[in-house]
Parts: sequence; C-alpha cells; structure tokens
Amino acid sequence: MSVTFRVQKLISSLESSKPSVKYDAVKALRTISERAPHAVYPHFDLFVNYLRHENSILRWNAMLILANLASVDDEGQLDEILDDYLAAINGCRMIDAANTIRGAAVIACAKPYLADTIASRIMQVEHANYATPECRNVGIGHAIEALGRIRPELADTRDVQRFVARQLENQRPATRKKAERFIGKKSSGKARAAVGCTLA
Repeated sequence: MSVTFRVQKLISSLESSKPSVKYDAVKALRTISERAPHAVYPHFDLFVNYLRHENSILRWNAMLILANLASVDDEGQLDEILDDYLAAINGCRMIDAANTIRGAAVIACAKPYLADTIASRIMQVEHANYATPECRNVGIGHAIEALGRIRPELADTRDVQRFVARQLENQRPATRKKAERFIGKKSSGKARAAVGCTLA
C-alpha cells in the first residue's frame, strides 16, 4: 500500500463514529507526518480546521501534525496561519499551549526566519491565564525546552536569556531545573513541592 493511499484511508477514518478508530487514525497520521510529511501536506487545511476542534485528542494531534508539515511547506501556508496557530499559548488550556509550544519549536527549526517571532510568542506563556499558577509553571517549563531547541536560530537571544533567568526562581522544581540547565548554572533556592498539572 502506498503511503498516499494509506493517508487517504486514515483521513477517511477520522470521520468514524468510533472514537478508538478516529484516535488511532490521527496518531498514525502524526507518525506519517514526521516520516513522510509530503504525503500529509495535501490535507493541510483539514488539520487547520482541527486546531479548534472540540475533541482534545484530535486538536492536540493536529497541532503537532501541522508543525511536522513545516519542512515541506514551500507554499508558506503555515506562515499565513502562524498567529492562529500560536494563539493557544495565550489561551486557557495548558495542554493545548504545551502542544503548541512543542510544535512551534519544530516550525522554527524548519523555518528559521520565523524563529524570533515564534520565540517572542512562546515567552508569552509567562503571562498566560491557565487553570492555576502551577499550570502556568508547567507551561513555562515546556517553553524553556522549546527555546533551547530554537536558540541557534535566533538573531537575538537576550530576551530569551532574561526569560529563562527569571525562572531560576520559579516555584516548580522541575521548571527551575530546566532553567538551570539552559543557563548552565545551579540556583541555590530551596525546592518547593510541586502539585497540579501534568502534560498528557
């Protein structure tokens, strides 16, 4: 079976009334988008529509699929929807934001001329209004990891360095450690117990 034919079958399966069929299909499409993005790219608009889908599994996978398509996006379709793609960072759902941040790093690596814009938007997670402050701290941890990936593509890293330096005092120990690794030094703050959010 050709990859193009398999993609078409999986796209059809997204309309199944059985959740397990839909979820298996979208996860398989995400895997294909990593290995053969050209085969999924013709369905770009479908996954754009899924960015606001009520089903979280479809929504999260669409975010990552679109990011994987950046490497073959010679038409600049991602450039045109970038603001909409990144909007979840400032939304109210931390897991949506985390998946968007992960995808944004992939886009920035594939399209370095967007890296500074993307970094600026990623850092807005610091002021996001999620369910709890702890959720925001989890999101900041994802932001630090993403910024570490795209740092070589940035024209100016000063704002990023300042953003990460502020997280050396973050109340979430895991986020503080990410900041320490990024900057390359240890903070001396006393660890506090973390509660709350996790990324599925």
